[in-house]
Amino acid sequence: MVQGVKISEDGYIINTNPATNEEISRIRTSTQSDIDETIQKANKAQIVWSATPLSQRITLLKKACHVFEQIKSKLSAKITEEMGKPIAEAEDEVKAMINKDAFLDLIEKANKDEKLGSSVVVRDALGVVALISPWNFPAGEIPLLALPALAAGNAVIVKPSEVAPECGAMVVETFASVLPPDTIQLLQGDGTVGSKIVQSNGVHMVAMTGSSATGRKIMENCAPGLKRLVLELGGKDPMVVFADADVDKAAKDAVTFSLFNTGQVCCAVERVYVEHSIQEKFEQKVVEAAKEWVVGDGKNRENKVGPMVSALQRDHVKAQVDDALDHGAKMLYQGSIPDASATTENGDEKGNYYPVTVLSGLKQDMCIQQAETFGPVVAIASFDGSEDEAVHLANDSDYGLAGYVYSTDLDKAGRVARKMRSGQVGINCYSLLEADIACPWVGHKSSGFGYHSGMEGFKQFSVPKSLVFPGN
Repeated sequence: MVQGVKISEDGYIINTNPATNEEISRIRTSTQSDIDETIQKANKAQIVWSATPLSQRITLLKKACHVFEQIKSKLSAKITEEMGKPIAEAEDEVKAMINKDAFLDLIEKANKDEKLGSSVVVRDALGVVALISPWNFPAGEIPLLALPALAAGNAVIVKPSEVAPECGAMVVETFASVLPPDTIQLLQGDGTVGSKIVQSNGVHMVAMTGSSATGRKIMENCAPGLKRLVLELGGKDPMVVFADADVDKAAKDAVTFSLFNTGQVCCAVERVYVEHSIQEKFEQKVVEAAKEWVVGDGKNRENKVGPMVSALQRDHVKAQVDDALDHGAKMLYQGSIPDASATTENGDEKGNYYPVTVLSGLKQDMCIQQAETFGPVVAIASFDGSEDEAVHLANDSDYGLAGYVYSTDLDKAGRVARKMRSGQVGINCYSLLEADIACPWVGHKSSGFGYHSGMEGFKQFSVPKSLVFPGN
């Protein structure tokens, strides 16, 4: 089960609040009959939807996104309730969903006919796209994959993470309120349901954001049918800080983007490599900044770090930190958490909290430097200041989603960034927030297969076809 989510004997997701571990609701999981019927409806609806002119599809999708304005408060609160995200961050997630006009304009451009001499390249829809969405951005990730899929003329079936089923349902219902019937539909359940969806002959493409382990399972399930895939997977993203960097900014960003969303972000800063000559100064500033991040229930605005999504995830982070300390790492700072002795009516621990933690003296062979942490930890190691060692350490990972380089020498930063095996590298900034909307989002190595966003990513949801006419 993803994050230890329980399914009742009568087939319902037991949906709980990670801040209290109290039950929110019970959501019925989709049966095989539900899956078969939904896929059949999607294939029928896709024929009509793909025959709708591209410009009309784009207009409807723009309209659907603006409808999120009407439910922004309710959806933001639901994100916080289901997965613990601090309310201000949840509001930002929903705000980014409301006006996607410029994003959709680029998608429209990517799907237009292209004339090449006497030939014309057109783009055909693939059919039905299954979208498996994650729990860490349970609302905002759905449009990033659903919009290019729908714009290309596909029908879409969304299976939200079982961690945040109500968030996913609200997003799908909002799109469905504007689009033609069955163009986008919802199925609920755990990995068993997801496996049945992706293996169906009526599904022609799978787009998923999640763990690398789940991505591999999906690839195995899709292999017999040679289905097209877009997989955005895990990360172990490095941040390189040279001695000539703006140390105040670098330290603040190291903390912010290690702790954002309680560290549960695929492109979070998970490894900080600071040049040895400024290490002490840098670490002091990191600790000062980390003290400002208060842990508590995400519904309270004074709290900047919410609970971990589950006790399972909290225990994973604790095990990595304990292992690092056992192998010589130094604890520079560890904050406080709400009373861990409180329990629910069922005797469960009340809240999956883990304290903000700053570690130093980390070595490459430690588990915390190799395996994804996904928690509120700032992990610091040092390097000798050479470009070669910076590149070597940054690339010493199975992952390659994002990376960060901090230096006032932009030529040097650019050289290092070009050699980093990551899909996006922020130079003195956080790429997720600063990248142009036309940039693709790519995972190298175990961080992805295929990619989304940008012209290259948008085109992955359709297949080109050349119409060849006789030349003059």
